[in-house]
Amino acid sequence: MSHTPNPDMAMDERVMTRTEALMHEVRGRIAGRALAPGDRLPSIRRFASAMDVSPSTVVEAYDRLAAEGVIRARPGSGFYVTAHHQPPMVLGELGAPRARDVDPFWVSRQSLDAESSVPKPGCGWLPADWMPHAALRKGLRKLARAGDAMLCDYGSTRGSPALRRLLIARFAEEGLDVTPGQVMLTGSGTQAIDLVCRMLLRPGDTVLVDDPCYFNFLALLRAHQVKVVGVPYTPTGPDIAAFDNILATERPRLYITNSGLHNPTGASLSSQTAYRVLSAAASHDLTIVEDEIFADFDPALSARLAVPDGLNRVIRVGSFSKTLSASVRCGYIAARADWIEGLTDLQIATGFGGPSPVATELIAGVLAGGSYRKHMEEVRRRLVRARKDAAQRLAPLDIVPWLMPRGGYYLWCRLPDGIDSAALARRAMADGIVLAPGNVFSVSQSAGEFMRFNVAQMADRRITAVIKSAIEQEREAGAEPR
Repeated sequence: MSHTPNPDMAMDERVMTRTEALMHEVRGRIAGRALAPGDRLPSIRRFASAMDVSPSTVVEAYDRLAAEGVIRARPGSGFYVTAHHQPPMVLGELGAPRARDVDPFWVSRQSLDAESSVPKPGCGWLPADWMPHAALRKGLRKLARAGDAMLCDYGSTRGSPALRRLLIARFAEEGLDVTPGQVMLTGSGTQAIDLVCRMLLRPGDTVLVDDPCYFNFLALLRAHQVKVVGVPYTPTGPDIAAFDNILATERPRLYITNSGLHNPTGASLSSQTAYRVLSAAASHDLTIVEDEIFADFDPALSARLAVPDGLNRVIRVGSFSKTLSASVRCGYIAARADWIEGLTDLQIATGFGGPSPVATELIAGVLAGGSYRKHMEEVRRRLVRARKDAAQRLAPLDIVPWLMPRGGYYLWCRLPDGIDSAALARRAMADGIVLAPGNVFSVSQSAGEFMRFNVAQMADRRITAVIKSAIEQEREAGAEPR
């Protein structure tokens, strides 16, 4: 006897909860035409008895199906299959994404929208199984017992005092003395930079970034309608001669950079370069935004700009998305107290209060426990192995790191001669691999021969096979008569 497969059978292989099993059963009956549009579902008690579950489990399953639009409730009558219900949308039915330039938004969309099974060596975060699940779950259980205000109220304007105190203590460890009035929490690291741009920039202003730099700096600055100028980045920081010249000729309002482990190159700022950057900034009245989002991946404290400057003209921003969880969003800003006042007002105007109290208290709880330091020590050890393994696997493809970083999870690599990274990324995407081509990081569009690889996302052996095939295709296309 032939059997029509249930489309819901493709559900991931994890063990379903009882509620999910009931939802699965109802969807299966609808797909198999045992329940047609308009049909009444079994009563809660009858379905509970038939499936050997509690009535409350059936209630939850029906409520969740109703929220999805699969069924609807008729008060006093029961639950009915909706007349307009369609099977869940399958990504394969959407067709190919519309053609668009390979730009920062392209990389972000491909990385964020890809299913969890898609290899993403071009994304900017650690795999989920590298994160401290036990500590996060413990924190969530504690929050579940918190008072109603914690779960339901808006966040305070500057965010959790507990988390801010922890940040101040962490800053003190590196020699940066900060008062409570100099720290505020934000919804994310990106929001922190956006608030600074809102406060200090006007359309048409000039902003200096590294070339290459984190591609979302470019995307965000485009939204602020400013002129973006790039300074060449070296293994020890920005090219100082070029930096001085740009400050003299372009008069930028802001300089936005990573000074710990640079994104995308993995380079570390030297003390000499940091001194010269701060001296030039003072001479030209330049404000610096120092994004330290990768600081905890650094095996030893490297040069920073905020510490010798004392938060005079340097604004420090960061977040916990890379080290703890990208699902629990929270960023921070450390700056002059008068700037924090203005930024707080902006956060109220644009977000009505600080970040979620649930997110900030969860992060504070994890940071306060001893598990966070152990987690980061283990992550740093794993990254040493991952960097070495990724470099070894890319070497036979003639893909070579620009430098071997002291920490972090990025390798900024030069591709074989004649291979354009954007074209390579398009070919790899057609085979289900998300890559980050060099020019999405470059203001001058001079990094076409480079690619950024996230070594923590390189475990899937298909990645190098797809890249090898894409390189061969590019070479064949280049050899064809024009």
